[in-house]
Amino acid sequence: MPDSNIMTIAQTGEAILACQAKPVVTFDQALVKLTEDMMATMFAANGVGLAATQVFSDKAVFIMYSRPNERYPSAPNTVPTIVINPKITARSLAMESSIEGCLSIENERVAVFRHQHIKVMYQTLAGDVVEQQLSGFIARIFQHEFDHLQGITLLERMNMPDQVSALEQHNSGLQDVC
Repeated sequence: MPDSNIMTIAQTGEAILACQAKPVVTFDQALVKLTEDMMATMFAANGVGLAATQVFSDKAVFIMYSRPNERYPSAPNTVPTIVINPKITARSLAMESSIEGCLSIENERVAVFRHQHIKVMYQTLAGDVVEQQLSGFIARIFQHEFDHLQGITLLERMNMPDQVSALEQHNSGLQDVC
């Protein structure tokens, strides 16, 4: 990524964060450049994920790259993953609460319930379709970045009715469906 640029990250209150991303239809060099710049930006900010809407692009793209860093010292190591046109195709009933941060919300961390296991589908930079089952911290990253592409920020997510429902499910011990 020698020619990558560090991009400006949108902060809470900026209109782009409330916008729903548009599907990617053209897999070209401009998309490659966007993802390279996003990766460099996320790495420089010590993030583990970054959505295109956070860098003022309306494309349905996000990056996931979990590794121990200053913000997430116990994060598992994964390979960088470019996720294009993502879908969550199944969710476990079991949810767990954990503290999350967001590069668009400086110096704030909040407890959010997320599904423990998810099945996902997305495209690569080559347009190939990938289907995966994710769990734990990696599933949390996917759900967080997926929310950004729906125009949902972390602060909105923690106040959504399904957070209350998740607590009730958690306390009743419902079984996973994935």
